[in-house]
Amino acid sequence: MSGTRDATTEAEMITKNRHKADWRGWKFMWPFAVVFVFVFIVPIFYAIYISFFQKRLIGGEQFAGFSNYIRLFHDPDFWSSVRRVALFTVVQVPIMLILAALLALAIDSMKLHGTKFFRISTFLPYAVPAVVSALMWGFIYGAKYGLVGSLNNWLGTDWDVLSPKVLLVSIGNINTWEFTGYNMLIFYSSLSTIPHSLYEAASIDGATEWDIVRKIKLPELKGSLAITVIFSIIGSFQLFNEPSVLSSMVPGNGITTYYTPNMYAYNLSFLGGQSNYAAALAIVMAVITMVIAYAVQLNSMKEQMK
Repeated sequence: MSGTRDATTEAEMITKNRHKADWRGWKFMWPFAVVFVFVFIVPIFYAIYISFFQKRLIGGEQFAGFSNYIRLFHDPDFWSSVRRVALFTVVQVPIMLILAALLALAIDSMKLHGTKFFRISTFLPYAVPAVVSALMWGFIYGAKYGLVGSLNNWLGTDWDVLSPKVLLVSIGNINTWEFTGYNMLIFYSSLSTIPHSLYEAASIDGATEWDIVRKIKLPELKGSLAITVIFSIIGSFQLFNEPSVLSSMVPGNGITTYYTPNMYAYNLSFLGGQSNYAAALAIVMAVITMVIAYAVQLNSMKEQMK
């Protein structure tokens, strides 16, 4: 009987311990949690808070309700910048992801010589800071002093890839150069999970290389494609470094203070003294980006469930 009681008592203690909260993991998590709250969460709530105020010459900062948001929705400069980054996203993101997928398929094919070097060299541009990349490409694009200028002198042409008509394409080229390797690694890691025995079985059944790519590899990329699309959309809507750096190199007024939403918010806050209005702009752009990213995620989940 004593053995039975001891076993029952031990079982009760185990059950209690299971239901008892274990806070030991927080000893390792709290440094990150504190930094995350003060660097990420608090600024978001502060931005929301100040977006409901306005600075006035008389009376200082006063509560203004939704007036900043109403003004924003009637601001043609804001919508011009949104349309610009939307066009940039629609054109640049598919091109970049198609290139990344082709590179990943080429590396995974095992038919490239120097695969490791090719993979590292493709990823290397991502390791270059965005500002440095923009400066480097800005000097390459220079019609008077850069590579384009040298080609113009050699060929007798007058190309200007920094003209307002093609400026967005030039910025898209910089972004594609920067992030194709990063997305390629995501695709390649997804392809690496496919067992090679599946390829061998398909080959025995008479499948060609194209059949293997179309029926085995491409369906495997659906999950990673959703991730890369979401990250790319978020990055495109946050476009700032490239146009900001190139603004001093572009002739005339090719890059305005409202060229992208992030540039508009920056210039409003730090140069125009309208931090409240800039906060409202940032909140609206965050909501727009989240809605689009969520729609992409839902569509991806539906595709994977089919």
